[in-house]
Amino acid sequence: MNDNKNLEGANLQGKDLQGRDLSGANLKGAYLYLANLSDANLASADFYRADFYRADLSRADLLLADLYHANLYHANLSRANLSRANLTGANLTGANLTGADLSY
Repeated sequence: MNDNKNLEGANLQGKDLQGRDLSGANLKGAYLYLANLSDANLASADFYRADFYRADLSRADLLLADLYHANLYHANLSRANLSRANLTGANLTGANLTGADLSY
């Protein structure tokens, strides 16, 4: 990844982004189907209407992330930090939230 964190609408299907720093990134409408974002720093990132279908977000830091209307269908969010994240309208059907921090 380069330092440009404007990835609005990007197709990142199946990409390995494990451990990457995407804090504060603009990923509005990004397609992250089956992407590996485990251990990634996604704090304060904007994922408005992003599609995380079956993505791996285990242990990811999503502190203050905007997941408004994001599709997290069957996503792995185990042990993810979702503290103070905006999950309004997010689809969490079948998502693995084992050990996730959902505090506000």
